[in-house]
Amino acid sequence: MERYVVCHGVLKCLMTGYSVFMAIAPPDLFTYLDYRAFLRDWFAAKKSHNHRYSYRVFARQAGQRSPSLLHHVIKGKRNLTPANVEAFGTAMRLKSEERTFFTHLVALDQANDDDTRNRAWERIAATRGFREARAIEGVSVEYLTHWYYPAIRELAYRADFRDEPAWIADTLRPTISVPKARRALAALKAMGLLILDSGRVRPADGSLVTPHEVATLAVHNYHQGMLDRAREAISAFEPEERHLGGLTLAIPEDMVPRLKAEISAFEERILALCDAEVERTERVYQLNLQLFPLSASATAAEEP
Repeated sequence: MERYVVCHGVLKCLMTGYSVFMAIAPPDLFTYLDYRAFLRDWFAAKKSHNHRYSYRVFARQAGQRSPSLLHHVIKGKRNLTPANVEAFGTAMRLKSEERTFFTHLVALDQANDDDTRNRAWERIAATRGFREARAIEGVSVEYLTHWYYPAIRELAYRADFRDEPAWIADTLRPTISVPKARRALAALKAMGLLILDSGRVRPADGSLVTPHEVATLAVHNYHQGMLDRAREAISAFEPEERHLGGLTLAIPEDMVPRLKAEISAFEERILALCDAEVERTERVYQLNLQLFPLSASATAAEEP
């Protein structure tokens, strides 16, 4: 009885004491957002074509002294320097656009802050090969990164909504440019979050296919954008149009999960109230609720 297992893309046939390896095609770099995963799959494919290929051979082709560098990078134990990136591209015989894309992937992985990570993501998302390979995932990240994407989706509940970039751009607060509105409309339709129903564009329920490598960044961008809008609302709108409240509290730390549960329950009640009135939609609002520490914990203060 033959039994087959797949490990890192290599098909292994387990029989009486011997294994058969099926050669696999080199991975498409533009389908990756994790450069370490690409290196792992690239090496597995190379090994499947030539069982004598090794980390030592790769190091020699990359002009590296350490024969274990590739292994350590794949495992996340080492990062790549700019010189290493260039050397790895040479060893893998990457084409010009692939080398550039690989450099952006490394920058995304090794960024130390959201601004640097966002710049790397923007370069990745603008790469033609990536747009062709992972178009929907790219626009899903856009949805969370730009505050006006969810705002436009909600705006489409209004009876007077117009599927016109100029109207949308002028109706949002703050206003946005017509090109931004046009791109957002196209993205929302591509994701299925806006659909044509009975001759008019309406919102639709859907899920965001967000790459896990940038999911945290996208969520950070969403909250940063909405916090910026909240800051602007202090002076942009009259008191009767907005509500700004805040509580500064001293609590035991084990109470935090209970407070978070109460906030979640409140959010659910607000959603239920709004869903019941969706046919009478007139304006789009943003509700932000935050709970965060303003001091170090007592436990941390006691530590030497």
